[in-house]
Amino acid sequence: MKRPHGRPKEVFLSHGSGDRRFADRLVDFLRRNGIPVWYSRTHLRGAQEWQNEIGRALRRCDWFVVVLSPRAVRSMWVGRELSYALLQKRYTGKIVPLLYHKCDHEKLHWALGSFQMVDFTADFDAGSADLLRIWRLYL
Repeated sequence: MKRPHGRPKEVFLSHGSGDRRFADRLVDFLRRNGIPVWYSRTHLRGAQEWQNEIGRALRRCDWFVVVLSPRAVRSMWVGRELSYALLQKRYTGKIVPLLYHKCDHEKLHWALGSFQMVDFTADFDAGSADLLRIWRLYL
């Protein structure tokens, strides 16, 4: 399937909580390149009804990026966020799985095997360049 191109209005970043260091680095990279990111660590505040805020962000964002790792595969919330995105027509062709650590990602969702992964396992810079290419922001 051909993927829509162009700068995202806002990317929803789904990740396992144990992968926060990688997610922080990724969010910093994306924001430095002018891509708005909804990221739980910077958008959720203490007493906020965080489940509702996640739902609002999922409904608002136009791209969904999921960081894949053994932690993500075990995360109930990553599974819920991904399942929601897969059911939404507006995310068709706009779901980007990032392979951070090798894992059995099909345990998270069987459909992930059909997606082209952006590989971050060997080199963050190469993975970042490949991610920007999806949006035609890096040649």
